[in-house]
Amino acid sequence: MTHEMTGASRREILKTATASGLVLSFAVAGKGQAQGAAAAQPINAYVRVAPDGIVTIVNKNPEIGQGIKTMLPMLIAEELDVSWDRVRIEQADNDPQAYGRQFAGGSMATPLHWEELRRVGAVARAMLIQAAATAWNCPAGECTTTPNTVVHARTGRKASYASLASQCAGVTAPDPKSLPLKDPKDYKIIGRAIPQYDTPKIVTGQPLFGIDVRRPGMLYATYEKAPVFGARVASADLAAAQGVKGVRKAFVVEGDPKALHPAAGQIGAGLLPGVAVVADTWWAAKKGRDRLAVKWQDHPTSQQSSEGFAAKAKELAAGKPQRTPRNDGDVDAALKGAAKTVEAAYSYPFLAHAPMEPQNCTAEWKDGKLEIWAPTQNPEPGRQLCAKTLGVKPEDITIHMTRCGGGFGRRLANDYMVEAAWIAREAGAPVKLVWTREDDMRHDIYRPAGFHFLRGGVDAQGNVVAFHDHFVSFGEGNGFAPSAGMGPTEFPARFVPNCRIDVSVMPLGVPTGPLRAPGSNALAFVMQSFIDELAHVAGADPLAFQIKLLGDKAVVGEPPATYAAARMRSVLQAVGEMSGWANRGKLPKGEGMGVGCYYSHLGYFAQVAHVAVSPAGEVAVKKVWVAGDVGRQIINPHGALNQVQGSVLDGLSEALHQEITIVGGATQQSNFHDYPLMRINQAPQVEVKFVKTDFPPTGLGEPALPPAIPALTNAIFAATGKRIRSLPIKPEMLKA
Repeated sequence: MTHEMTGASRREILKTATASGLVLSFAVAGKGQAQGAAAAQPINAYVRVAPDGIVTIVNKNPEIGQGIKTMLPMLIAEELDVSWDRVRIEQADNDPQAYGRQFAGGSMATPLHWEELRRVGAVARAMLIQAAATAWNCPAGECTTTPNTVVHARTGRKASYASLASQCAGVTAPDPKSLPLKDPKDYKIIGRAIPQYDTPKIVTGQPLFGIDVRRPGMLYATYEKAPVFGARVASADLAAAQGVKGVRKAFVVEGDPKALHPAAGQIGAGLLPGVAVVADTWWAAKKGRDRLAVKWQDHPTSQQSSEGFAAKAKELAAGKPQRTPRNDGDVDAALKGAAKTVEAAYSYPFLAHAPMEPQNCTAEWKDGKLEIWAPTQNPEPGRQLCAKTLGVKPEDITIHMTRCGGGFGRRLANDYMVEAAWIAREAGAPVKLVWTREDDMRHDIYRPAGFHFLRGGVDAQGNVVAFHDHFVSFGEGNGFAPSAGMGPTEFPARFVPNCRIDVSVMPLGVPTGPLRAPGSNALAFVMQSFIDELAHVAGADPLAFQIKLLGDKAVVGEPPATYAAARMRSVLQAVGEMSGWANRGKLPKGEGMGVGCYYSHLGYFAQVAHVAVSPAGEVAVKKVWVAGDVGRQIINPHGALNQVQGSVLDGLSEALHQEITIVGGATQQSNFHDYPLMRINQAPQVEVKFVKTDFPPTGLGEPALPPAIPALTNAIFAATGKRIRSLPIKPEMLKA
């Protein structure tokens, strides 16, 4: 672990921690060794109790703005029975031997750590109780705790955690699974609305983020890459760059042209070719870069474009599909026999992540070892990537995780990390690499575009009897490009008797990967919008139509691909009541309400959007209601509300504004003037309700985003009678 930007070594801090009180070693996320068995391993210090009564709790995972640095320590603090005002939080360094896998993504922090980290706190509490019982010469079972204190009720004796901390060195840690955990009715911290731990530092501008790192003797770097993804350098005017005052060095990096190709097997799987410029200041490095006059070699991706993809998708959809992952019943016969049918083509564009903090990394190469400070969502793969690329041992690389200024999946890749590492070794000094906003936009790992050619049919009673999707995406053979796939159980599959999903793919040289709610952020728009179309031709209330489609079973499918239909029905009913859905017919002309629901990342969410559309086609989202089911416990209501509201605004922003277009194998957009995000005066009120159910709690970073988009597009149809079948939504689509 590291004290923010001090750069103190893990060994130095652990020596201090041990001297000052209790250091609790406890391995989770696949480790699980007993303390004695792990004695020869690096200490996994989650809890430290100081003589002044302050309890330091380590956050193991990256913090990207989702509140994990606060929420995970809350789990430990609850079972430790410590008052929150005594808690201090430190960010761990990357240490897979001690912490297991450390990453931020997939809304997995809660499901992976809900029980394990509570047991960390329970073990610490048990050790403190045992220390007191030994001192008092009584059975540990006679002792209990109140916040920060061990109590022996029979004699009235009390001892603070601070007074007991030094005595815990001789206490053997119990088996975590042998310890009972608190009854939820006794929670004092879990369930409380607690602000993010770093908020005071953020609003006062204190250094927390990767871009804030400073090292003694540090230089600054820029890295020029080809507009066409993966193209090599043909020539560059290095002398012109080095002629800029303050520029120390400019050099070509051969790199690997296939580093971002889907076939590489992981996002950000190598070092792309480019030209590095290293200088005393970042501005000097940028000015030097501007003078490089780089010429690039030809590359086959230059033949690809968004227009070309759309044309090829239409051609593929008209032919025989390459494969059929699902084929229930007889779709063609059911369509012929349906009372009413609908056909529609849907599409969505590539999207950039556009985090507020552009990609950056500070690297220091010394005596054959590498030290890195990086805002990464996935530090260990970054360490492995740097080791492989530089030809060093992974154990000779140290990764310090800084706070991330947004990620949304972009920082699961570590391309900026390996660039900084390579440049630092060449420069022979600590180097901070900072991408420009244009770099960030034009060298993203994009949410892939996609194309769906749909047919559906309903019978005379308004039941969906046929559903067919020919999905045209990107990939090779039987594989999809990263995040470009769709599974055979995509709703409404399994809920329609005659259902066929066909797939065809086309090659792609544009790098793709996960964006917040990967896959779901696009598929929800398509499926839920088309279901709304089926409801319309059936003459049905769209919300009632969704509930009817879900049927009366509690669960459909077998693990791990189960779908809890009862949970989705419940959130649909809740959002209908919240929004006054039954009164939507009273809205003025030009206004409408739409509904969407979706299951993703273990969460069940339904949303209703209320929109007003002007004669000029401008869309104003007036309000969004959200009902979500993520299990029996909301750990931090403050953070949970922020996550849901942020997800909804993120989804609306994508639908209303965002599009990456590829021309000649290169991204056309470069900054927020041509890739706008939602402004604060465009943001609607978002009302949230959590439907509690008797299931383990799950994550909230992603599942609230997908249904926001079809709720919006279905509301636009209710207001205008015009269907949105491609994104983003443009005023010309809706002009009266």
